[in-house]
Amino acid sequence: MNPQAPVRAADDAWLTVVYYRFRAWRGGRPFWAGLFTLIGGFPIAYFPYADLRLGNITIAMATTAGAGSLIIGILLMTLGVALWFQQGIRVFAGVASILLALVSLPVSNLGGFFIGFLFSLLGGALALSWAPGKPAGPEEHTDARDAAVDKAQAYADAPAGGVPGPRGMETAYPSETTAHADGGRNSAG
Repeated sequence: MNPQAPVRAADDAWLTVVYYRFRAWRGGRPFWAGLFTLIGGFPIAYFPYADLRLGNITIAMATTAGAGSLIIGILLMTLGVALWFQQGIRVFAGVASILLALVSLPVSNLGGFFIGFLFSLLGGALALSWAPGKPAGPEEHTDARDAAVDKAQAYADAPAGGVPGPRGMETAYPSETTAHADGGRNSAG
């Protein structure tokens, strides 16, 4: 590569563009809930069919409920992907993934040796707690800015360099000597 060659911004920033697009896509959906639920489905579906080899000894972890484990694992993986693309089902998917994680404890080797159980439980809890954010519109920013400008202008126009004047029942000058003068405040002089 020639260090003096011109660099086009389109060639240089494609990874940054991909990152920001993914970040914007991820921000509008329960991404982490779907990811944890998806990851939790793998050990639940895998461990009942796995073989562990220690030298010449093969240990099979297959149970009689292998089909049930496979169904639970596939359902959890499906719910994880569905959370990414259908945000409206987050409550259903959260409750379903928590229930499937609890059912996986007795059915599939203690919920995939507690790995799949914990991931699925966490994913379901995150799906239930996620709420879609509402972006602030431009009119909200201008209203807040206009209110702040109006308030600053009112203090700048006030007499005595920004000190506000008397309110409704207050008097401008301490001419009354009773305790009820100046809105109930008493001056010591």
